[in-house]
Amino acid sequence: MNVVYMGTPEFACFPLKTLAGSHHKVMAVVTGPDKPAGRGHTTVPGPVKTAALELGLPIYQPESLKDESFIQSMASLGADLFVVIAFRILPENLYRLPRCGAINIHASLLPKYRGAAPIHHAVKNGEETTGLTSFFLTRKVDEGEMIAQTATPIDPDEICSALSTRLSRLAGPFLLETLEKIAEPGFCPLRQDDRQAMPAPKIHPADGLIDWRQDRRRIHNHIRAFSERPGAFSYLGDLKVKILQSALTAEMPSASLEPGRLAVIDRRLYVGAGDGPLGLLRLQPEGKRVMDGAAFINGYRITTEHNFTDARKEVKY
Repeated sequence: MNVVYMGTPEFACFPLKTLAGSHHKVMAVVTGPDKPAGRGHTTVPGPVKTAALELGLPIYQPESLKDESFIQSMASLGADLFVVIAFRILPENLYRLPRCGAINIHASLLPKYRGAAPIHHAVKNGEETTGLTSFFLTRKVDEGEMIAQTATPIDPDEICSALSTRLSRLAGPFLLETLEKIAEPGFCPLRQDDRQAMPAPKIHPADGLIDWRQDRRRIHNHIRAFSERPGAFSYLGDLKVKILQSALTAEMPSASLEPGRLAVIDRRLYVGAGDGPLGLLRLQPEGKRVMDGAAFINGYRITTEHNFTDARKEVKY
């Protein structure tokens, strides 16, 4: 099958490499424009462009997917199929160009978690299982007819980035399975059950703020989901602190702490949640390096007089 591949971030790299190593032909790769990065704001290519360069594939980087010259270029390729993974929303006059249409591989078991951040929301909600769904693009985002699905368990302590990496690795062979299924004689895609739909909207920095009144498991899941991007955080007085790793263990002390209140027990750092203490293993104060709980205790002389809050407040350490 002659395919045009569309994607930009790291998540889309392994599926591209898998496709390029198969009997299918990657006619071109469409990816986002290069962006400035680092202190010097030097313009650098995205992960998928870097992978495409290594594979020697033709690359298109349109500023707008509605640009007429870009659409004409795509039409001239005569592709059988567009494959879209972690990319922008395609306009209808673009996704209708290929003979077999355009497909997307979405990181959830649709119709659950339709939207831009399915992995974050699945982890935040404490899901035990997630997976991948391939479907045909339509006007309505993530609502097209499904081609195939594959499921995978989520470890109760697995963070969002680790799950994303696993799903990306699964997406390679899953993409090839999807293409084979499309080619089967008499293949019919399956309509989604809209009654089971769940949204997974884009994540914003403010979403990382922790509500310590929630139960420990919910806070732990929140930290797993947002620890790296956009950052799970709270305030220690006027200091913003990212919480990178927490712990739920059988040895959890039975000390009673009001929500947000900090405590040091056997040189370990704990914080009160709605239903008891939660262990804090790795933290990063604003402008500082990542610390373990012991270093944070020593650096800020933590006692039960300290507590995390949902807004900045002046305090002396």
